[in-house]
Amino acid sequence: MIDSHCHLDNPQFDPDREAVIDRALAAGVERMMVIGTGEGPPDLEAGIRLADKHEPIYATVGIHPHDAAKATPDTYKQLRELLKHPKVLALGEIGLDYHYDHSPREVQRDVFLQQMLIAGEARKPIVIHTREAWEDTIALLEVYWRPYGLGGIMHCFSGGPDQAALSLDLGFHLSFAGIVTFPKSADIQEAARTAPADRILIETDAPYLAPVPYRGKRNEPAFVAQTARKMAELRGVTPEEIGRITTENFRGLCKI
Repeated sequence: MIDSHCHLDNPQFDPDREAVIDRALAAGVERMMVIGTGEGPPDLEAGIRLADKHEPIYATVGIHPHDAAKATPDTYKQLRELLKHPKVLALGEIGLDYHYDHSPREVQRDVFLQQMLIAGEARKPIVIHTREAWEDTIALLEVYWRPYGLGGIMHCFSGGPDQAALSLDLGFHLSFAGIVTFPKSADIQEAARTAPADRILIETDAPYLAPVPYRGKRNEPAFVAQTARKMAELRGVTPEEIGRITTENFRGLCKI
């Protein structure tokens, strides 16, 4: 399995990060993509630091919508350089978050747009964060991202079949996290059941959103196995098949 989205730089892992990585490998997680948004600019290397230290870890770089107000012209120059790192697979997580509004919405939209242009120039896929902002997210992707034909990842996919169809039409993979195991996630489960096999991924978003039966606890990459089991149940295949398919999909998208 590949955990396509985790935050192993998070301080919650400071006491036992090495053990967390060991447990993931023991559980069959062969690769982890650490999201490099960290605490926001000017530090964009949170993921790279771990990728440089650990062979199974890859990284992204990017400005999370929460941190959009921290972006400067120098931030964009830094992003362009960091995207050249051999273990940086994508630009993200980027997008819009209208739930918390930690940065003004117009600033979020502009920073999202600028990062799409940078990723397009670098020919890298993007990792999308969208919360209570589906309409604006899809509209911006339609105008500024579709022309590149590079696709990307809808991280922690939280929509239903309609949002899945829009995302798939734009060339995105749908990455399912622990939420798909929650009893009340009927729309997400339906999207997970019906999405094309060649466009699904699995992730943890660790340390957040631990799957059943670990809900409420600190999440970690080893728990992606629970998401794979639920996906297998929904799709009528084995967990091993989900692991194989999602690993192939990730490798194809991120070119590893």
